[in-house]
Amino acid sequence: MFQAAERLRDVKVSASAAMTDRARELRAAGVKVISLSSGEPDFPTPPHAVEAAHAAALAGDTKYPNQSGTPALKKAVQRKFKRENNLDYALDEILVANGGKQIVFNAIFASCNPGDEVIIPSPGWITYADIVKLAEATPVPVACPENNRFKLRAEDLDAAITPATKWLFLNFPNNPTGAACSREEMRALADVLLRHPHVWVLTDDIYEHLIYDGVEFCTIAEVEPRLKERTLTMNGASKAYAMTGWRVGYAGGPKPLIDAMNNVHGQATGGITTVSQAAAVAALEGSQELLRERAAEYAKRRDAVVSWLREAPGVTCHKPEGAFYVFPNIAGCIGKTSRAGRKIADDTAFVSALLEEQHVATVQGAAYGMSPYFRISYATDMDTLAEGCRRIQEFCSGLR
Repeated sequence: MFQAAERLRDVKVSASAAMTDRARELRAAGVKVISLSSGEPDFPTPPHAVEAAHAAALAGDTKYPNQSGTPALKKAVQRKFKRENNLDYALDEILVANGGKQIVFNAIFASCNPGDEVIIPSPGWITYADIVKLAEATPVPVACPENNRFKLRAEDLDAAITPATKWLFLNFPNNPTGAACSREEMRALADVLLRHPHVWVLTDDIYEHLIYDGVEFCTIAEVEPRLKERTLTMNGASKAYAMTGWRVGYAGGPKPLIDAMNNVHGQATGGITTVSQAAAVAALEGSQELLRERAAEYAKRRDAVVSWLREAPGVTCHKPEGAFYVFPNIAGCIGKTSRAGRKIADDTAFVSALLEEQHVATVQGAAYGMSPYFRISYATDMDTLAEGCRRIQEFCSGLR
């Protein structure tokens, strides 16, 4: 009889992936499901990126790639970091991998030992803690409550750091809350880190271009250049360019770290698909106007979704500054019973009942480390969002 490795004991299947799979099952059975669970843009990949991939394939660029990334893509990433983040990375300080997730995996497996601690602002992306657990290190969640707009306070970071702290993860704009840090707030975090020179920083900037209301994006190595030598700056093509399926993530960091990550990378997968890298070059080097256009559309969706959710009984909804998620508070729904007789004991019960009774797929806040909340992705068209929110209103109205 098969027995899974002990390291998988506390690692669960992603709640967002599980909810998306359940929604697909219901659709296959003929149910009209509204899926608001997946963080996947509904926009198409930029045509010039598709054309570049096609041209690369026709030109025979289909062999094993450079393990750390093609020269063309690494140069494009180098220019991107300089152009948009005022960060200078040499080509041997850049690594390309199979999405941002593999960048995180490579970094933690290249650097962590049992007993090391990794500070993760909570709520945070599900995968962070699970990768840390797989590497036999210890995730240390630090609460970022709604009354602080879901942001990490400098004093809370300082209190969480111990001699065993190896990494701090930063993800602003944030998944699942959409919170974005101002330059002043990032400066305060940087000041704490300067007092703790043994702590490294992994900054996940994947939602960099999804910011609203005049908020200025900033990344910590830009805000405090003295931290650059212990910062891994990660980004990718998935969210900004609607290239989730192309699987292109990249990072800049100190050469010894990048070399160690590339070693892990080579054992796990090797270099990523050549045609995806050609597409990513075109995306990074082509016109960036579509980023502004899409951010403007996301802002309209955010405003509408927040307004609709605030009309649902028992729900309050903070208006986020970035990403394409809202993270509504459902404290007013807990303890009630749905029309079909389901007891809403917590946010997991809420999203389960919502899916089964109103056929709307969302993700429970507990999966991201904070209850009683649930996550909605507004990376879909306005008609779908309107219908999904109407069903949520109806579900909440029926709670007794």
